[in-house]
Amino acid sequence: MSLMKTFLGASAALALTAGAALADPAVIFDLGGKFDKSFNESAFNGATRWAEETGGSFAEVELQSDAQREQALRRFAEAGNNPIVMAGFSFATPLSEVAGDYPDTSFVIIDGVVDAPNVRSIIFSEHEGSYLVGMMAAMASETGTVGFVGGMDIPLIRKFACGYAQGVVAVNGDATVIANMTGTTPAAWNDPVKGSELTLSQISQGADVVYAAAGGTGIGVLQTAADEGILSIGVDANQNYLHPGQVLTSMMKRVDNAVYDSFSAGMDVPTGLEVWGIANEGVGYALDEFNADLVTAEMQTTVDEAAAAIAAGELSVHDYTSDESCPALTF
Repeated sequence: MSLMKTFLGASAALALTAGAALADPAVIFDLGGKFDKSFNESAFNGATRWAEETGGSFAEVELQSDAQREQALRRFAEAGNNPIVMAGFSFATPLSEVAGDYPDTSFVIIDGVVDAPNVRSIIFSEHEGSYLVGMMAAMASETGTVGFVGGMDIPLIRKFACGYAQGVVAVNGDATVIANMTGTTPAAWNDPVKGSELTLSQISQGADVVYAAAGGTGIGVLQTAADEGILSIGVDANQNYLHPGQVLTSMMKRVDNAVYDSFSAGMDVPTGLEVWGIANEGVGYALDEFNADLVTAEMQTTVDEAAAAIAAGELSVHDYTSDESCPALTF
């Protein structure tokens, strides 16, 4: 905690003595760190892109514990940073306590919803993007068995898993989907060793494609899949480059765009609830030079047609969080 106080205290001092810096935006990364090659890193990439394009600067901090959330919000608000963007659903409770105390500060929460006049809440339709990569997994699988490794066992991650399973069975009604969660505490986001163990277990049950939605834990999933000669699917950021030719695709969740857009809006950031899905390019799948040889023309056509149908409202993917049930997977 002392390190956190020192960092944030220094940030406040700098902001208060730098005039123009009073309006600098800030981003708070969730547990797992800004270089998790997934969710947090996507947020960092969005902030960095904004800074590079505008020549602006931003404040940032990586949390080490849940107890630091409210402190970080208050320190940045008192320092004059605006807007303040936070990456992760766990900020919802502290933000609901803090937002009213700083009515002139705009807050942006990604993956959470806080109903306040100065808060922008951005959530994603992860089930839609996961449906697409589930279709790809089923088309690429030779065994008819695919896997899913989630991070913390919460409704949000079950939303990923359920969308994925629906995509799998849409292509192969006889397919088997093995789903495991890493744990029930925030430590589940940063346990690549456990991710590796779960992947090995799923491989032993016949899985030849494994989708990781587990933050830093997913690095262990992708590494083990590559070591064992099966395909993996990345999440949030484009992770295809981590193991060229062995990551089938990545389910892109454009956290980077959410941060970039919020920073670009500055103090005029829109407030209220926004849902980013396939229709507005909030989620999708990654295709680049690192996985081009793995994605066949048939696979791409099939998935693109499904994406168009979802965007048009012609195809509905069940959202686990709507009723905590899944038609294609039993947890």
